[in-house]
Amino acid sequence: MSVRVGVIGTGSIGAEHVRRLAQQVSGAEVSAVFDVDRERAVAVGAPVGAAVHLAAHDVIDDPAVDAVLIASPGDLHAEQVLACVAAGKPVLCEKPLATTAESALKVVEAEAARGRPLVRVGFMRRHDFGYRQVKAVLDGGGIGEPLLMHCVHRNASVPPWFTSEMSLTDSVVHEIDAARWLLGAEIVAATVVAVRSSPLAGGARDPQIVLLETAAGVVVEVESFVNCQYGYDVRCEVVGSTGTVSLDTPSTGAVTRGGGRTQPLPDDWRSRFGQAYLDELQAWVDGRPGGATAWDGYAATAVAEACLRSLATGARSTVTLADAPTGSPQ
Repeated sequence: MSVRVGVIGTGSIGAEHVRRLAQQVSGAEVSAVFDVDRERAVAVGAPVGAAVHLAAHDVIDDPAVDAVLIASPGDLHAEQVLACVAAGKPVLCEKPLATTAESALKVVEAEAARGRPLVRVGFMRRHDFGYRQVKAVLDGGGIGEPLLMHCVHRNASVPPWFTSEMSLTDSVVHEIDAARWLLGAEIVAATVVAVRSSPLAGGARDPQIVLLETAAGVVVEVESFVNCQYGYDVRCEVVGSTGTVSLDTPSTGAVTRGGGRTQPLPDDWRSRFGQAYLDELQAWVDGRPGGATAWDGYAATAVAEACLRSLATGARSTVTLADAPTGSPQ
């Protein structure tokens, strides 16, 4: 029997998820879709035989939907995830779980009260082969005690409406989750450092340097540069007491000719993390553990809020997390 998935939001990433679920994920089918742009929902849903609903809650309440994938705007996520939890339906929610830590914590509490894990958050880097190799080395003690972590997150460009704050909540949030996961420690403070902005940044603060501090004393340095112009470039290195482990841009084949050497770079997140998204979906449909939990989504949002406070004030901002409810998956 296939898992019948309802998809809320058929924009860029939602449409990609519908295509993967219908064509590439074993044991899944897309049974229903919704988008505020009904024409777009029909264009995405009709080719895969999905019913096109008039409201998000119609997807959640549809008896022909076993599980829900949420790819709607971030400010709608918490309410829609809570509805899925109330209906007892597993849900994969694209980041962020919520736009405020307070709302994210309500999801954590609702899931715990339900008594079983239902929520997974779409931090796809946890399913990327390179990141998983780094994680295996760290968990195996291959570089001794982690001391420092360096991260790079660069986009060729972003739309004119992409703000300084969005660099933190939409881009750096991936590094926040990756650092928590790789290092196995909560982040307790964040500092956004002012640097010279690119003349191509359109008035936004870009690039930005973010310093994250973990409970174990590891400092994570994140460079976010969303208008770097040359391509999509995500890297990280963890420095340990006896060695280092690094993740670089995956090799796509280097060309040596005419006295030079060139190597293509991914254009955007689709080409760089396409396999990670597919593996994430397959693991979710299979019911396998390993993805980001509601607690992970809450913690990432809380750290992102601290980053926003630091951006506004220029000062170091501490992160305070609530106690995890009894029964909440960590």
